[in-house]
Amino acid sequence: MSRSKLLLFRIGVLASVGCFLPISVQAASPSVQVTPVLQADAAVVAVLAALGPGEAALLGRARLIGDFNDVARRFDLHRTGPRGRDYSIKMVWAEDRGRALFAGANHGQPHRLNDVWEFDLGALSWVLRYPPDNPRSYAGLGDDPSDVEYRNGVLATRRGGPAVVGHTWWGLAYHPRTRRLLWMNLWGSNLDKLVVQRGGEPDSRYKGLPLWSFDPETAHWELLRTTGAAPRAAFAGMLEYIDSLGDVVWHANNWQMRGTWRFDIQNLRWYDLGAKGQGGGSFAAESPAPEQVGYYDPRRDILVVQRGRATYHFDVRTRTWSKVREEDKDGQAVPDGHDAWTTFVHHPRSGHGLLVDFRQNAIWSYRPDTHEWRKLEPNGSSMPAGRKRLAYLDPLHDVLVVIDGIDVWAYRYSGTGS
Repeated sequence: MSRSKLLLFRIGVLASVGCFLPISVQAASPSVQVTPVLQADAAVVAVLAALGPGEAALLGRARLIGDFNDVARRFDLHRTGPRGRDYSIKMVWAEDRGRALFAGANHGQPHRLNDVWEFDLGALSWVLRYPPDNPRSYAGLGDDPSDVEYRNGVLATRRGGPAVVGHTWWGLAYHPRTRRLLWMNLWGSNLDKLVVQRGGEPDSRYKGLPLWSFDPETAHWELLRTTGAAPRAAFAGMLEYIDSLGDVVWHANNWQMRGTWRFDIQNLRWYDLGAKGQGGGSFAAESPAPEQVGYYDPRRDILVVQRGRATYHFDVRTRTWSKVREEDKDGQAVPDGHDAWTTFVHHPRSGHGLLVDFRQNAIWSYRPDTHEWRKLEPNGSSMPAGRKRLAYLDPLHDVLVVIDGIDVWAYRYSGTGS
């Protein structure tokens, strides 16, 4: 029997006995009560359970759930879901919720929004957690800024969302201890000009980093105001949660800022980690430049990062960056990491990294201990090839998920390079 026929046979068997599947297979339960409560799709769960190592399958079309206001409907979000956006394709896993979160604005067209979404694989559903406020223009507050207020030194909407929105680049992270989505919401608008537009005094504007927090349960936005020393507002930096620190770190390496900082969310203060380059090498030479993609590996307590054809590790314990591998810019032995067209995630079961390259329509695995990259060849359904895709690793179902609008594809990595 061929692999594809064997997979279909297993799916059929599981679907026919779906109501008798173990709870761990039927639906991965979150550790807290989440809103909205969603029922797992038995057929989807059966397909996921039937996937063997190295196999992939199209799961179907996601449902779209939420309060789709006039702005959301104007841009057809009630039909398409969020879709991947310019320099905003990072999804982050919320372990306590058992779902993946997404936010971030396009460069210009078709919209620039502050909406927030979450995706539930077992229920095959996109949930709109924060319906968008009025759309913004590239450098301003849009054609209708009537929903924007200037209060307490901050430009925000009447509903509390950020009024100035940027890309996420790699500046999106989930903080499990506070159960908040964090977004380093940087953009190049002339903020003083916008403050005046809304009747405020620029001298009273909050000048700190625009690190916004979103509570996915209450759908509440909040700008996290800090005091004391802080990193610079560098575009396209990296925000990642580090379990051993219990906080996120913010990293950038360019003319705007060279450093890796820890954000103490409990006390709302920044601390420079004093990161250095390996073996006396410079920070600039040994750490990744902006537009990087990466993940935290809790087993090794390192950050693993890809920028261009170079691979980097950050040892959290020693505060040391190392460029562990670099290939020619036109080489084919490693992927070309960039936040506009790749996403890079940790695969907990194997301890490897998985990088999805949307530009090349390829998936790569990375082994941190040997610095080895392998291009993978999934068996079964081909990965969707749309131009506005998203991807994340779902550890509850042990699959890599690629979402093309509302079409959902899942791949079970074998852990051996297939």
